Amino acid sequence: MWQRIQTLFLALAAALTLSLFWVDIARILGPDGAVEYVGFCEKPLYLYLVLAALASVLAALFTFKYRMLQLRLCVVSALIFTGVQVLVAVDFFRAPGQMVYLLPAVFPLVCAILDLLAARNVFLDETMVRSTYRLRQASKERRKQRRRESRR
Repeated sequence: MWQRIQTLFLALAAALTLSLFWVDIARILGPDGAVEYVGFCEKPLYLYLVLAALASVLAALFTFKYRMLQLRLCVVSALIFTGVQVLVAVDFFRAPGQMVYLLPAVFPLVCAILDLLAARNVFLDETMVRSTYRLRQASKERRKQRRRESRR
């Protein structure tokens, strides 16, 4: 499991996703100089999407024996993260002038990229396994053919 690069990508995406529950994405400067922080968990839509993305990343991380399922889960979580990032971008352009976005606001985009890299490597593994299987089958067929010919 841990010897594959896609596992590393998925573990990093899971760690970044878990960090979204504790980091702040923006700070709002009040008129009296007070600072208020906004996190992903404070908006219900963000919370539900991040939970769904976390579930799909963790499921993809632990379904390494089923490559096609793992590939689909990686793509689904990348789409969810892209949706979260689009929502953050929409909020960014709607935000008042005193709202300042912080670095963790781009974590969903980083997670989407990591998921796509993992999906690419899962796909490459699957094609390698299928080509190896095809070669084994062809070799088996040649051996059977030789046995038939030697019996004659």
